Amino acid sequence: MTTEMTRPRIATAPAGSPREGMKTRKRILTGDRPTGERHVGHYVGTLANRVKLQDQYETFLLVADHHMLTTRLTGLDEIEHNIRATILGNLAVGIDPERTTIYLQSQIPEVSEIFVLFAMMVTVPRAQRIPTLKEQMRDLHIAQPSYGLLGYPILQAADILMVKGDLVPVGRDQQSHIEISREIARDFNQRFGPVFPVPDALIPEVGILPGTDGRVKMGNSLGNIINLFDDAKTVERKVMGMYTDPTRIRPTDPGHVEGNPVFTYHDFFNPDTAEVEDLKERYRAGRVGDVEVKKRLAAALNRFLDPFRDRRDELLRRPRIVEDVLEAGRERARAEAQRTLHEMRAAMKLDYFGL
Repeated sequence: MTTEMTRPRIATAPAGSPREGMKTRKRILTGDRPTGERHVGHYVGTLANRVKLQDQYETFLLVADHHMLTTRLTGLDEIEHNIRATILGNLAVGIDPERTTIYLQSQIPEVSEIFVLFAMMVTVPRAQRIPTLKEQMRDLHIAQPSYGLLGYPILQAADILMVKGDLVPVGRDQQSHIEISREIARDFNQRFGPVFPVPDALIPEVGILPGTDGRVKMGNSLGNIINLFDDAKTVERKVMGMYTDPTRIRPTDPGHVEGNPVFTYHDFFNPDTAEVEDLKERYRAGRVGDVEVKKRLAAALNRFLDPFRDRRDELLRRPRIVEDVLEAGRERARAEAQRTLHEMRAAMKLDYFGL
């Protein structure tokens, strides 16, 4: 990695600069719930694309601690650790706080008022039609959603429209959330005046990385992850325990490559395509065992993760790196939030008494 990437400077825009006023580039709002360490699934699904997008768009990166509370009210003593882990994970893979505004949701009080104003415009039946609400309730065994969980997409709309985001990188499962943000923006503009852009979902064309246990979903709560900062021995242990072809009893049995998580990981993380193709050919023919295939994967994964681990170690030599990033991000994000809220109040005739 370059010296510039390994030693990010934390800067804020001076008054009167282009960043302070009119948008010069399209804006992106992206974000993470602070649920723990960033893992290789995060990298494939969002982080790699996020690093590229920060060069093309003015990017705001939200650490969504309020969103996390919609489904979790236990273990809250872990939140600060998880916030730090989330930010360090983003910085280690190449997110630059000079090009990306990184901020903590709870440090921007204006978003709560924007959320309240938007909530007055959305009916309960409309909020209940969000497909992912039912999926979350099913996956988390929630019999009745809290008001906060029901309003999750409206708070998400407040996050997006607070910074006047033009694009929101999301997976296909989150596309319905962006649709309600689009509806709110259009409804507000028609009712009160043209304040907001109508945001579009930006759906990256990336594959899905399965969990190490073969499940489609990888998650901290499922225990089927490889963290970006796992040490080499931990990575090797997790890889050697990975789910593989259950129909294969002996190394001499022909094996299935398609749908085999070990080869899915090889395709994502092993740059030696000749080695990967050789392993696939021999695996299908029953001429290589799972042990060799997994050892080759562990070696490739560790080579891939080495720069991230080194980068994190360097970041940790700066004890206030997270505080510095959040302080700069809060200043920038609050300026946007205050400007947006002022425009909303004026359009709604709520700026009475000159407030």
